[in-house]
Amino acid sequence: MSPANVRRWSWLHTWSSLVCTVFMLLLCLTGLPLIWRHEIGHLLGNDIEAPPLAAALVSTPPPSLDRVIAAGRARYPHKVMMYMSQEPDEPALWFLTMGEHATDPDFKSVAIDARTARFVGEPPIEGGGVMQFIFHLHVDLFAGVWGKLFLGAMGMLLLTAIVSGVVLYAPFMRKQDFGTVRRGRTARLKWLDLHNLLGIVTLVWGLVVGATGVVNTLADVLLQVWQATEIAAMTTPYAGQPAPAAFAPVEAAVRNAERAAPGMRVGFVAFPGTPFASPHHYGVYMHGDAPLTSRLYAPVLVDARTAAVTDRRDLPWYLTALLLSQPLHFGDYGGAGMKAVWTLLDVATLVVLGSGLYLWLRRGRAAARPARVPARAAPALAREGEAE
Repeated sequence: MSPANVRRWSWLHTWSSLVCTVFMLLLCLTGLPLIWRHEIGHLLGNDIEAPPLAAALVSTPPPSLDRVIAAGRARYPHKVMMYMSQEPDEPALWFLTMGEHATDPDFKSVAIDARTARFVGEPPIEGGGVMQFIFHLHVDLFAGVWGKLFLGAMGMLLLTAIVSGVVLYAPFMRKQDFGTVRRGRTARLKWLDLHNLLGIVTLVWGLVVGATGVVNTLADVLLQVWQATEIAAMTTPYAGQPAPAAFAPVEAAVRNAERAAPGMRVGFVAFPGTPFASPHHYGVYMHGDAPLTSRLYAPVLVDARTAAVTDRRDLPWYLTALLLSQPLHFGDYGGAGMKAVWTLLDVATLVVLGSGLYLWLRRGRAAARPARVPARAAPALAREGEAE
């Protein structure tokens, strides 16, 4: 690589890194507890589990979904249903989301036993307390959609820094063995080698987490695109019609959706008027049972007045990418082992970011000092500068 190209790539790497470093340090620090958020929630007692079922009720048919909803509404009789969902690993509970209206941001969440239609508890929103604070700091800096988009831009700069760092490291590797950390010279040179080594070790992880993080910041935008295109096309026959005054039983709507998507199970139900349905439909979102397909949803629209299925289609590619990115970003695919690897790589990335900032600050101080270099030391310093 010519010296001019080295200077250009070095400038790109330096400034793309510097602009995003503070925010990447924040994201890596807040990301550490979020990797283990389920385990932390369990330790804090935030998990809600289904109570043991009495022996006399084991063979009793489960109550209808409308009875489950009635149990939740008995807790909040003046609120309307927004969503109901089941976790893949907890089929004995239905989680009901209710609000003052179909898009109420101050909703309430209620857990109802799917086997008895009895109230179990109210899960804290997003873990509550400290974990909720960390979550918002990591996801949107408490700035909503604009905070997410800003962090997405920082993620793009991170990806630029990673790629430019690889381009700069490739010619350096021709002169040194892989993993070389030169000791016994200057502290800055040792940290430079360590920065380069850890940067290459975390290369793939950094690209994966950075790319999935950028995709996740676009979630709100992608959902709006989907609603304006796919959902609008699915509900075109109902355009201009008034919303129904009464709704069909949810049990009938869900059973018809299950028949329209054989081999799949219900993930969540969106009620009329919510962003995942329409004023005239229930949105029944089905998913598979495998680790991968359990993350992917197939929407089935059901007429809210008649409980008849009106349309079913697969999600577009960009929402599929989003749903696959969300668990991969936090290492949710491989259990505790994968989370442990994610944690170690996160810590290594913190060292890469911190050492990069240290190297830039040391270089700035060295440039600001008057040059008083003994003649015999000049050749050694020249060779060190070439190594950088």
